[in-house]
Amino acid sequence: MSSGKTANSTHQPISADLRRWVVEQLGAGHSVDALRQSMRQSGWQDEAIDVALFALPPGSAQAAPALGTPDAAQQAAQTVQTAQPGPLLEGNPPWLDAGDRRVQVLMTMQHPRVVMFGDLLSDDECDSLIAAAGERLSRSLTVETKTGGETLNQDRTSDGMFFERGENEVVRRVEARIARLLNWPVEFGEGLQVLRYRPGAQYRPHYDYFDPAEPGTPTILRRGGQRLGTLLMYLQEPQQGGGTIFPDVGLEVAARRGTGVYFGYDRPDPSTRSLHGGSPVLAGEKWVATKWLREREFR
Repeated sequence: MSSGKTANSTHQPISADLRRWVVEQLGAGHSVDALRQSMRQSGWQDEAIDVALFALPPGSAQAAPALGTPDAAQQAAQTVQTAQPGPLLEGNPPWLDAGDRRVQVLMTMQHPRVVMFGDLLSDDECDSLIAAAGERLSRSLTVETKTGGETLNQDRTSDGMFFERGENEVVRRVEARIARLLNWPVEFGEGLQVLRYRPGAQYRPHYDYFDPAEPGTPTILRRGGQRLGTLLMYLQEPQQGGGTIFPDVGLEVAARRGTGVYFGYDRPDPSTRSLHGGSPVLAGEKWVATKWLREREFR
């Protein structure tokens, strides 16, 4: 499998032929990771690869004449739509290149797909995010899937706020690091959310995807499609309590400053075993930053 193209310039336009090649390869059963590797070997830069792999306009697979049969085109379109974010862990690497930082791989689990990262954020970055968020905190809300709006929820007793995507230098740096680490475009992520949990505060077990059966879900999905993955980053660890729990598999991740835990869910269904929650903080304060990843550009 070869992309048939070389690219060495900073500006790398994505042609219709390249998009057609991507759809053909996906339709032939090649993985997104394999396509990414092939394009890197041909000289394509990561930013251009992300555009080629994840920014295909709706219906492009069906319109590509080189695909052959309609069944193959439909299969390719579905493959593009179900591409998943996540780190590249072939060979069980002890660390990953996240661009400006080497991030440790501390633990992995297959089902649910959970990866724990060490040295994800520096102390200075943790302090900067806490300081910038501190004056803008309010009682955390949850998405109301019956209406598509937001509401108070007794299951969630933290205080929080959202940064706009790219709002300041630290946010931009962290977002770029996440995009490279999880192989998902910055534009496909929601704004970074910072949460503070005081003693007694918790978030009872829940799913992060939007329930397709709820009447408000179509409204929510207009902004960027379904959620596919969550990255929790710990900015400040409490003295006691506050771990992230996955009840379906009996897993609890300790809230350690500078570390993070990523978990993916390839479909909005409990079979993903992505049920998770934040255990009550028993002493001290826990601060976390959350990045949710969507199917397409989040607006």
